[in-house]
Amino acid sequence: MEFTAKQIAEFIQGSVEGNENATVHTFAKIEEGVPGAISFLSNPKYTHYLYDTQSSIILVNKDLKLEKATQATLIRVDNAYEAVARLLTLYEMSKPKKKGIDPLAYIAPTAQIGEDCYVAPFAYVGENVKIGKGTQIYPHTTVYDHATIGEDCVLYSNVSVYHDCKIGNRVILHSGCVIGADGFGFAPTPNGYEKIPQIGIVTLEDDVEIGANACVDRSTMGSTVVRKGVKIDNLVQIAHNVEVGANTVMSAQVGVAGSTKIGQWCMFGGQVGITGHAVIGDQVKSGAQAGIAGSIRKGHVTVQGSPAIEAKNFARSSVVFKNLPEMYTDVNRMKKEIEELKEILNKKK
Repeated sequence: MEFTAKQIAEFIQGSVEGNENATVHTFAKIEEGVPGAISFLSNPKYTHYLYDTQSSIILVNKDLKLEKATQATLIRVDNAYEAVARLLTLYEMSKPKKKGIDPLAYIAPTAQIGEDCYVAPFAYVGENVKIGKGTQIYPHTTVYDHATIGEDCVLYSNVSVYHDCKIGNRVILHSGCVIGADGFGFAPTPNGYEKIPQIGIVTLEDDVEIGANACVDRSTMGSTVVRKGVKIDNLVQIAHNVEVGANTVMSAQVGVAGSTKIGQWCMFGGQVGITGHAVIGDQVKSGAQAGIAGSIRKGHVTVQGSPAIEAKNFARSSVVFKNLPEMYTDVNRMKKEIEELKEILNKKK
């Protein structure tokens, strides 16, 4: 399908600068632009590509000042990154969805499958499972007994949803992720560690997306809860009885220990570790590899380092830390000078 600059601008509420009849049929990065493609510019580091790219249309921010003319048609918007996300979503939605149950899939007799679902070869759907309309389940994915999956979800290959877990609408689970494995609960005894049965479930609310090989463990009792709109990257571990607040995002290799409560709109960089039984307030932002060793109840703060402290303090501390070898030498020199002065003073007495 082809779209004109005018049509695109109307959809994303932008203004055209150039040929409003310019057409595009594909997307391309600005540095790899080709005729018939639409690109976007949001990072100033890529501005120089604006003047040489072969893309036909480029989305830019309204406040961008041009150094010279461009051969591409520009569409100015408030936020180019957000605008291209909307266009990509529209493009993705326009793709035809697979439907139907493949003969090589196993569907238990008591399972309920909604309209327009797709169940691929070698998928397994257990007893009393409920799957909402429009949901897609890809090969080698397993949905265990009594699990519930909402409408318009996508479960890619090799996903495992354990028994009794509840998944909302429009949830995306990428390949290899595991929802509802046992929480890491063991009681030490003289003879070793005795397993504590994990009899709870996992609840994923609407519009959650979980990356490849990420794990959300079932609770000991009650439910591990991932609230509406949460986005979790690949290789993230959410332990038992954790609650992740709405619209929180986590980058790869974040680990959240058991029974921690995380607020809304938080952001955690790669490899952040959060201790168990902590309370993290709303809008806490954490830089990569931070170690959050306790609660941050007040929220609305950015932290960094291990143990994590406020980012400004961490930046000042880092300056000191890299100078520690010189400071250590200076301190030893000063100590030596002080001892020498003491000896001189003692001799004068």
